[in-house]
Amino acid sequence: MALSITVIIIIITALVSFGAFRNEKLLNDLIFYPPAVTENKQYYRFITCGFIHADFAHLLFNMFSLYLFGDLVENQFKSIFGESGKILYLVMYVLALVVSLLPTYFKNKNNQYYRSLGASGAVSAVVFAGLMMAPYLKVGLFIIPPIIPGFVFGPLYLVVSAWLDRKGGDNINHSAHIWGALFGVAFLIIVGYLSGGRYDAIQTFIEGVRYYFRS
Repeated sequence: MALSITVIIIIITALVSFGAFRNEKLLNDLIFYPPAVTENKQYYRFITCGFIHADFAHLLFNMFSLYLFGDLVENQFKSIFGESGKILYLVMYVLALVVSLLPTYFKNKNNQYYRSLGASGAVSAVVFAGLMMAPYLKVGLFIIPPIIPGFVFGPLYLVVSAWLDRKGGDNINHSAHIWGALFGVAFLIIVGYLSGGRYDAIQTFIEGVRYYFRS
């Protein structure tokens, strides 16, 4: 039985992250370091930083979130877009790594002290694409059990992330979370539109919210 794209991403990310835990040079070669992009054109760092993490807890949180939503989104992509759905899912994930970091890059492109790592931007894209597809799903966060419907959780998550980003001081790139989430929504809407009417993401979202209130 072939592994899903989601599981393959999780395996690769775990292996690279564990390697970077033990090898500082590998970590420094892969981490998102804006001056290296500005001065040395090392654009690959937009992507490679998504395969390394600060510690095991950081890795576990991101990969568990990806596991919870990834198969749902990947299977829906395949159901809607056929065999090309898996490719579109992978494209969304990789592009989200880049797009989620663009605001961070332009803000810190010459900041010698700034570094960022982790798959949070891409994971946020997958999670929010999933919430667009099934807004009636109940979601939890940390100590909060899964009792919050997705269509409430999404906006709440964005508001809290924006507040934390403005507040700063916690060494977490909340900007990547926000832009990754918005990219996931936008990607689903655009790809659905370009599919020739096979999938209307906005209408599906509205019907999902209605289903929640009817059930």
